[in-house]
Amino acid sequence: MSLEQEEETQHGLLLGCSDAVPAFIEPNVRFWITTVRQESIENSRQLLCTNEDASNPASEDQRIQEAWKRSLATVHPDSSNLIPKLFRPAAFLPFMAPTVFLSMMPPKGIKSVILPQVFLYTYMTAFNSINGNRSYTCKPLERSLLMAGTIASSTFLGVVPHFIQMKYGLTNPWIKRLLPVVFLVQASGMNVYMSRNIESIKGIAVMDKEGNVLGHSTIAGTKAIRETAASRTVLFGTSALIPEIFTYFFKRTQFFLKNPGSLWILKLSCTFLTMGLMVPVSFSIFPQIGQIQCRRHEEKIQPSIEETEIFYHRGV
Repeated sequence: MSLEQEEETQHGLLLGCSDAVPAFIEPNVRFWITTVRQESIENSRQLLCTNEDASNPASEDQRIQEAWKRSLATVHPDSSNLIPKLFRPAAFLPFMAPTVFLSMMPPKGIKSVILPQVFLYTYMTAFNSINGNRSYTCKPLERSLLMAGTIASSTFLGVVPHFIQMKYGLTNPWIKRLLPVVFLVQASGMNVYMSRNIESIKGIAVMDKEGNVLGHSTIAGTKAIRETAASRTVLFGTSALIPEIFTYFFKRTQFFLKNPGSLWILKLSCTFLTMGLMVPVSFSIFPQIGQIQCRRHEEKIQPSIEETEIFYHRGV
């Protein structure tokens, strides 16, 4: 049996044992998605609003520090609404890593290709939309239609390389491994552009250095989307590429020849490790509060005469 056949056989066993993946990631889910009572969050927010030392970054008050951590992790900075637990930044890794792992598997059939892509881009679209800038008004139906279109378009782009492999039977191992990575990079960037497209149309709130809202800027909205899309392509491109390279060389070791079943366990672990290192890098490549020069803003936005730059919330 060839190495490629062994790989596909192990893939089939993995899909047949679908309970193995949730059992592996459950400790991460339990750790990161800790249930925080709503009244506890409200108490933290009240403390930050009423305590005079809350605005001091150097405050050593443990209550204030804990209140800031809880508020930043659970409350959206634009709408002041609670972010659903499954779509908080801390939940991104436990849900996305196994999904990216499954989406990069060699194709075995229609279902094994489509279902991981649907789950991947459904979660990605919801995360991008919920954690984007929310300083503009948008009807629920308008947002729902936009998300549905984004999921459909991203999923279609994601399944293309797998259907190409199934139809043409690519034999070059590097093309077989890199083609899905290239499409994943393109789809992840496109997903950000589409799911947050309203920000570039309606504009997002811009502020002066004192935090006073000056108006809504489409230029700032476009810049926020572009920066977030760039950070996502870096995240998913690296998280998908490194495990593929690792797998290619690992399959040529004596350890793999003696233990072929270890390939997928090590590849899943490599995906978690790579994405775990890349998530904080990706989220921090660009600052959460972006800046734009006053000379570039729209005429309808009129900052005070001494202002040289205005600020906006980029989103995650």
